[in-house]
Amino acid sequence: PALVFLRTAPAALLLLPWALRQGNFRTALKYWPWVLAFTLSETTVPWLLLAHAEQRISSSLAGLLIATVPLLAAVLCWLIGHDDRLDLRRVVGLVIGFGGVAALVGLDIGHIDPWALGEMLVVACSYALAPVIVSRRLSDAPTLWVVSASLGFTALVYAPLTLTQFPSSISTAGATAVALLALVCTALPFPLFFALIREVGPTRSTVITYVNPAVAVLAGVIVLSEPFTAGMAVGFPLVLVGSLLGTARRPTAVPAPLPRKADT
Repeated sequence: PALVFLRTAPAALLLLPWALRQGNFRTALKYWPWVLAFTLSETTVPWLLLAHAEQRISSSLAGLLIATVPLLAAVLCWLIGHDDRLDLRRVVGLVIGFGGVAALVGLDIGHIDPWALGEMLVVACSYALAPVIVSRRLSDAPTLWVVSASLGFTALVYAPLTLTQFPSSISTAGATAVALLALVCTALPFPLFFALIREVGPTRSTVITYVNPAVAVLAGVIVLSEPFTAGMAVGFPLVLVGSLLGTARRPTAVPAPLPRKADT
């Protein structure tokens, strides 16, 4: 709870002045039921479950389970008849991308905790649902107000628990990591994520869960001097190809030119 609070509260406080400057608060209020639904599915529920589950399962298994989000989002869009449904090429791309993630993170799944596995399943389903809510119900809502309200609500939910469970001391490295998580990984990308959903749709936007482990593995090699393995050499091209195919748009038919009138 303290980690979720320390991630959401600073991000909400950072974005709130920009939302106030943007105005249109009354417009944002009209969307409050769907803002609440988005908040529960994107931050309030999954961030706590994710932090709890990753203490009990390996990072490899967590990465693989999160990588199911595009597939779950595709199934959800198909069930509700969303415009962002898949064709065969995109299905093949999502499968290839998932295989690339598997190659990147490896299959060192370690001990499987059934409770943690269930938590990760809820996280993946929640992450698949949130972009659909944005696309279907929040496409015209003021982005900064939605994001600020979402992060602020989650911070308020976990504030009481944080007061009773706050750690007695935090190392410099830990404080720096939490600050980066709040600012660079939350406050900055959330408005961009909304723009991405509106631009490419909910299914395509979730393909970032394929790119996430690729970036993490590459950062490990560059920053932490971790070994570059054969699985990485295979996984990176698969992730790139799968992401390209999985986000490809259907080719639009070019209208035939009108016949020219015969000269008289």
